[in-house]
Amino acid sequence: MTLWQGRFGDDRSDELKALNDSLGFDVRLFREDIAGSRAHVRMLGKSGLLDSSEVTSILDALDQVESEIGEGSFEFRPEDEDIHTAVERRVTELTPAGAKLHTGRSRNDQVATDLRLWVKSAIDSTLHLIIELEKIILRRAEADGHASLPGFTHLQRAQPVTLGRHLLAHGWALSRDFDRLLDARRRTDVSALGAGALAGSGLPLDPEVTASELGFDAVFDNTLDAVSDRDFVVESMFALSLLGVHLSRIGEELVIWSSTEFGYVRLSEDYATGSSMMPQKANPDVAELARGKAGRLIGNLTGFLVTLKGLPLAYNKDLQEDKEPLFDSFDTIGLLLRAVAGMIETLRFDIRRMAEAANDEYLQATALADWLVERGVPFREAHRIIASPRARSGGSSRPCDGRPPEKQAP
Repeated sequence: MTLWQGRFGDDRSDELKALNDSLGFDVRLFREDIAGSRAHVRMLGKSGLLDSSEVTSILDALDQVESEIGEGSFEFRPEDEDIHTAVERRVTELTPAGAKLHTGRSRNDQVATDLRLWVKSAIDSTLHLIIELEKIILRRAEADGHASLPGFTHLQRAQPVTLGRHLLAHGWALSRDFDRLLDARRRTDVSALGAGALAGSGLPLDPEVTASELGFDAVFDNTLDAVSDRDFVVESMFALSLLGVHLSRIGEELVIWSSTEFGYVRLSEDYATGSSMMPQKANPDVAELARGKAGRLIGNLTGFLVTLKGLPLAYNKDLQEDKEPLFDSFDTIGLLLRAVAGMIETLRFDIRRMAEAANDEYLQATALADWLVERGVPFREAHRIIASPRARSGGSSRPCDGRPPEKQAP
């Protein structure tokens, strides 16, 4: 029996069930759902709505349900339309007091709280992976950062830079991703339990107790907002999308740098694949998939924003569409962070090839213009002189070593 079936008959159309049921994906919230129920039950006990024996029996039943689901022995039934229904149904089978589990609570505030708990944990895991990737980038910068290579604008050689500076540019982008996720976590850290369906409850509930029990930093300010707010989902997916864009840029560079035409890096065979037809190929599939998955992350974000844009207050069933893109985005970014970290840790830089490319005399054009400026030539005039066809094509073909002209070897 569903949780809402009181005024309905026993039959549901197959189409309704297929559209409405979410157990196939929200089952991964079972630990958060049970944690929320534990906090709710303890609060009901403190408020006098459950006696001590009822509290104990429900908590024991919740422990058993968590073990059964975790071990894979839990028997889900066709009428279990979501994880909340499945847990409550099983608790009620284990103890008559289970019929009081949902006292003063709606699935609206329940699922909002479950999802906030899950997102907090998922952000924490992602932050850890970002730190690990940053450490690897820092180690590579310390080990090989002295090497010189061309810096690029418009994918054209521009000025020489060190490999360390180049690698750490990606590190700074990742540090901003870290800060964005941390900021999103702060706004996620708000309990919705006690908001009810949309207008709270006439029972003597204490949302502060459940919030404290669950480790939330704050309690909702407005009941309608509490059950309908999915800003925290959007913010998290935006932060993940931008993180994915930054990983995509790393992937794009490694695709280019590992090509024969550039030859700046050689990827480990652990992070490359071969060709089914061309035996000589080593394809940078991890780098390419890091690039490709960014589109998936952006699509998840965009799709859910479109879902939200027309919703009136308060809860609407459309909000059930939050979980699949959210789960997929965190799963995708977690895999990408681990794969990109491994790829960067195991690749080999061709320092000689980079240095040869950096020794192109034209990369010193800006330095020469600056040298003229230091001797009183207006910059626009210096720019014109260095950019003139005669300067570009005349004179020795010997590479410039970066020193002022009077100090260059003859």
